[in-house]
Amino acid sequence: MAVSIDIVYEGSLHCSCVHGPSGTTISTDAPLDNGGNGEAFSPTDLVATALGSCILTIMGLYANRTGLNLDGTKMTVVKEMSARPIRRIGSLRITIAYPEGIYLSDQHREKLAAAVESCPVKQSLHPDIEVTVEFIN
Repeated sequence: MAVSIDIVYEGSLHCSCVHGPSGTTISTDAPLDNGGNGEAFSPTDLVATALGSCILTIMGLYANRTGLNLDGTKMTVVKEMSARPIRRIGSLRITIAYPEGIYLSDQHREKLAAAVESCPVKQSLHPDIEVTVEFIN
């Protein structure tokens, strides 16, 4: 299924993006360290956001199939840029914290960890981007 996203460059390193199917709008801005104002997600921030939300969505699909309740599961994605050999995302460090009181069997933990690996965004990233995942609880 194809999805159309319309993007307009508004000047000053700022873009407005419209998601075709829903009409939802987001803005991007270049980060401070690359000449922007840092007033919105940068394009590479959106890559990190896409990875994190994709992983949680895939984990949610597994939870729905197995009757788990992962509501309240939190994630932090720390994106670090690299300047060599060119400016690019160097690493994405992910921490996933399950809510207090949730019990996960070893089998569920293994399946949820496998869900991380099956995330389409993760599978689309260049292999030079270091991705690490830590589960808490």
